[in-house]
Amino acid sequence: MKADAFYVDWSCYLCRMNEKISIAFETLGCKLNYAETSAIANSMPEFARKSFKERADVYVINTCTVTANAEKKLKELVKSVKKRNPSAKVVAIGCFAQRDPERTKGIPGIDLVLGIKEKFALKNYIAPLLENRLDGILNEEDICESNVFLPAFSSGSRTRSFLKIQDGCDYVCSYCIIPEARGKGRNATIENIVAQAEEIGRRGIKEIVLTGVNIGTFKDMSDGTSRNFFDLIRALDKVESISRYRISSIEPNLLTGEIIDFVLKESRAFLPHFHIPLQSGSNRILGAMRRRYRRELYAERVAYIKSVNPDAAIGADVIVGFPGETDELFEETYSFLKQLDVSYLHVFSYSDRPGTPASKMSGKVPGKVIRERSKILRELSLRKKLLFLQRQLGKRRPVLFENQTEEAVASGFSDNYIRVNIPAATNLRGEIRSVELQEIQGDEVTGRFV
Repeated sequence: MKADAFYVDWSCYLCRMNEKISIAFETLGCKLNYAETSAIANSMPEFARKSFKERADVYVINTCTVTANAEKKLKELVKSVKKRNPSAKVVAIGCFAQRDPERTKGIPGIDLVLGIKEKFALKNYIAPLLENRLDGILNEEDICESNVFLPAFSSGSRTRSFLKIQDGCDYVCSYCIIPEARGKGRNATIENIVAQAEEIGRRGIKEIVLTGVNIGTFKDMSDGTSRNFFDLIRALDKVESISRYRISSIEPNLLTGEIIDFVLKESRAFLPHFHIPLQSGSNRILGAMRRRYRRELYAERVAYIKSVNPDAAIGADVIVGFPGETDELFEETYSFLKQLDVSYLHVFSYSDRPGTPASKMSGKVPGKVIRERSKILRELSLRKKLLFLQRQLGKRRPVLFENQTEEAVASGFSDNYIRVNIPAATNLRGEIRSVELQEIQGDEVTGRFV
């Protein structure tokens, strides 16, 4: 269906309606999805924004396709909103909607499915949707051929913004369906991204998280040269209205020594916090996953970061139950992680995605075994987090406070990604204060101002 047939004069339409149409958004999946949801929502001031748990005229769900559980969650959300308001219209956007629009539209209760370009023009489709002139799938873009980069950043919080710097991926990891949902790697220019960071700063937001699918592959050739991710972060560091930057996730083979040195030794605003996907501690499994490194390289990156700054936080992603992961190979991962000086783990159960090479592999691991192994690694993560927090007690860290409870407790994150709570009589939201870390409570820390 052609999309350009539905552009409308919203000022006239809203006059006819005599009241604002209400719209609610929900996001499944990654930080990149959150950035795009926020950008879409902020482009629609003509509508009355509602919480997703409230009654609304239109519900928009930004979908994820990484795991089968994300599809299950989508179905549950649609069912819940139709129960809340049977006459509401439900729009699906995002990765699952792009990768399999027919299957998405087949979910009972979904009225409209928008592709990767159409989702950013969402407001143009609301009137015909509500008037029952539009129903089905709008997707004119062949994702495999797309060169379009649509900028986005989140601005729902006054303290932190997720800034999209890159989209798509040219890697071919055997378990990953994302290239089919987001296409090949592409990004904006450095100048465009810096301009967005400046806009975020003008809104009073102190911290930016750089997001994308594979941000380390960033390449800008707009000025006739080839500028990379290192050039980007050096340019962003000069935006003085932004106090702090975090790198959301970067592949170990793309996390170079010069990036580490800049972040930890030279930068004004980049924080001592890295999230580096590992996926497996077994070289045999890494090979089957088609990852572009071996565990020895990963260990070298972690050791170098800690040699430069022992207080730096390092997070790792791990996939449990990849096809062919025997008890012995899982033990390799466990033993590798046990001796690795990382601060926490994000543990994911392998989810078979039809269409990926991994889905055709033999040696599938039973669900019960995957759950048992996941539990083992999550317990290891808790121990590593506790050890990291214990090493930080008595030290002073800058904390950006995000909220204040009714019990007069201010809460925020330190530069090295520790959740810190502290009694505060006044609202400190948006302020950065030096705090001495004093006592561990669960996976958080209490402190005092210094």
